[in-house]
Amino acid sequence: MSLRALPPPARRLIAIVFIAVQPAMAGAEPTFDEVKAAARSSELRVLDASGAPLHRLRVDASVRRGDWVALADISPALRRAIVLSEDRRFYEHSGVDWQAVPAAAWANLWNTRTRGASTLSMQLAGLLDEDLRQRTGGRSLPQKIGQAISASGLDGRWKKHEILEAYLNLVPFRGEVVGIDALSRTLFGKAPSGLDEREAAVAAALVRAPNAEPARVSQRACGVWRALQAADAPAEAVTAGAASKAPDCGALDLFVTGALQRRAFDVSEGDAPHLARRLLAESTRIDAALSRQGGSAPADPVRTVRSTLRAPLQRFAVQTLQQHLRELRARHVQDGAVVVLDNASGGVLAWVGSSGELSQAGDVDGVTAPRQAGSTLKPFLYAQAIAQRRLTAASLLDDSPALIPTAGGLYIPQNYDRRFKGWVSVRTALGASLNVPAVRTLVMVSPDAFHRQLVSLGLPLRETGDYYGYSLALGSAEVSLLGLTNAYRALANGGRFGEVSLRPVASSVARGAPPATGRPPVIDPAAAFVVGDILSDPNARARTFGTDSVLATRFWTAVKTGTSKDMRDNWAVGWSQRYTVGVWVGNASGEPMREVSGTHGAAPVWAAVMQYLHAREPSRAPAAPAGLVQTATRFGDNLEAARDEWFLEGTQQPLFAINSGADHQALAGAGGGFDAKNPAAAASWRIRAPAPGTVFALDPDIPPQRQRVQLSASGGGAPAAGLRWRVNGRDVGRGASASWQPWPGRHALQLVAADGTALDELRIEVRGAGVRVGGLARTAAK
Repeated sequence: MSLRALPPPARRLIAIVFIAVQPAMAGAEPTFDEVKAAARSSELRVLDASGAPLHRLRVDASVRRGDWVALADISPALRRAIVLSEDRRFYEHSGVDWQAVPAAAWANLWNTRTRGASTLSMQLAGLLDEDLRQRTGGRSLPQKIGQAISASGLDGRWKKHEILEAYLNLVPFRGEVVGIDALSRTLFGKAPSGLDEREAAVAAALVRAPNAEPARVSQRACGVWRALQAADAPAEAVTAGAASKAPDCGALDLFVTGALQRRAFDVSEGDAPHLARRLLAESTRIDAALSRQGGSAPADPVRTVRSTLRAPLQRFAVQTLQQHLRELRARHVQDGAVVVLDNASGGVLAWVGSSGELSQAGDVDGVTAPRQAGSTLKPFLYAQAIAQRRLTAASLLDDSPALIPTAGGLYIPQNYDRRFKGWVSVRTALGASLNVPAVRTLVMVSPDAFHRQLVSLGLPLRETGDYYGYSLALGSAEVSLLGLTNAYRALANGGRFGEVSLRPVASSVARGAPPATGRPPVIDPAAAFVVGDILSDPNARARTFGTDSVLATRFWTAVKTGTSKDMRDNWAVGWSQRYTVGVWVGNASGEPMREVSGTHGAAPVWAAVMQYLHAREPSRAPAAPAGLVQTATRFGDNLEAARDEWFLEGTQQPLFAINSGADHQALAGAGGGFDAKNPAAAASWRIRAPAPGTVFALDPDIPPQRQRVQLSASGGGAPAAGLRWRVNGRDVGRGASASWQPWPGRHALQLVAADGTALDELRIEVRGAGVRVGGLARTAAK
């Protein structure tokens, strides 16, 4: 029926309204491109550096709207279903279906149900114009007239496929769900291109009654489904006809009920949830700062952000961390984090904040959470001492018992294998992660100076150097994985510190080259090189970790592990020619792990990520900077093998040795019960080491079965072969010297003669988190 079929008064009224209103509304409709550009997803979409999707995070709680979907990417079945259900003559009319107007008016007069005369163009006009939007109780007559006029304008300026595309992206479907992308992913768990006829029928049914009960939606969907199957041609040529083969709607109720209850479109979905939240927080801070400064923050913030991450690397890091933590589950480990930095640009290439589903605190970001650093701070300490020319890589340090005052009492630091090594070079002390030499080095540098060095490397320590005292050498301060890894990146870049970046920035930095920066280095470049050379030397760490540990790679890398007090945190941080990788494992709750050493916790993940990065990319040792010389060096008394060693120019020497007086003094100072001035006391056996009242703080980097305390006696009067050592009345060794595997608690140590007579006795204490080894409580803590 045409406009001429209407009664004359109706025709005159409509003509008057159109003549009066249309000039004022001419050109008021936005263009298709403007509508598409103004559409905003309710999710923040994070892309990797190449533009590949990485993560989506919901940021608008008032609506659930996905990405704008092109009509070509929407299922043909859905396009047909919408046209059949809402506007059969969509491709024939010019915005208003005048043939449907009389029927709709008659139905409204007699209060009967029909499809109505509202076309897709008219519905879209109502979606685009707030004044034309339907209110409770329906649209008023002026709204309906305005809607018809606006629809005519849209049809005159837009193409039909643009109208259908915009409609499907803007129409509310159910509850908070708006647009076909959100509907497809929420109700059906798939992209809009994959909807079949049954799913398309349900979607079309929801347009008419978005919040209807499942039974009503099912009934409506069945009718649409039948119409789809009855149609022999695409929607452009569909005409009404009887269904040749009616679908089976018997199971549709169950399907609809399940679809309406589905919530597959999670609030956070993808591989980088913690990074997405970080980027959102940064954007919010920037917008707030612009507003405070009188600037113009965007009214509609951009919901797509390109990051510096690499999607394949991110997924590999997530999978590797989760797989390793599954293997450590029996050792009470459930959390971990990984971060990968590009040495040149500072770009974050991987950001894994947690173990995801394995964690009970998956929302906690392990990349930024502060944790005790353990031995990972030692490289910066030695670099500072070398730069100040207090030490060289060949300088000898005494690895013997030393008393360390701390806030919690008097501690004697222990080494990885619970053995003191005596005089060792700085190269061995750092490579083997020996604790006592590190403390002696901090005595030279001072806690305050070392504190300033760490702060200059971007590690904002909470307390002062005096607060931490000499325990700062053993990593008592808390740092974040991101900050620590970036500090190691400074070592990789010759001592130059630079901020990290999460978004790509234009850069002329050459591939693999240090960043061009006007900042002076915060670590002397020559000292940074020496420390890197030590951390890349498998022979330097052999005394503690062996030469074939997981830390040894087939390409050049420098790496350091660390474990905090009571085995609560385990770290592995290191760099190659182009990348710096940091890994932390532990428990977000702060609970201690069990029997997780430096090479069993974070190190395997670090090694796997490094291997992935350099599967097809070489890593070569850096060239020595100016101011360094390499000199053939040997050590007195064969303390260490002769080698070519790096020195800051002016500090080199061919021989490093200790005189006998110093050696004797050191040994005598370690004694406890032996008095060389009392011949009577020397005539009988006395405990020489450990000293009375010694408190042992055990290092968690050591496997429990390798932890030992050396017991030694001196004197005479009885054969040494008959001597026995007892701890709390239990025999633990024989002879003038023995090796005892400690366990936590206060202990009575006795030296007993062959006949059971107690020759000497003293009290000691062992502190740390206990583990069970061989039926006895053992410890692994620093």
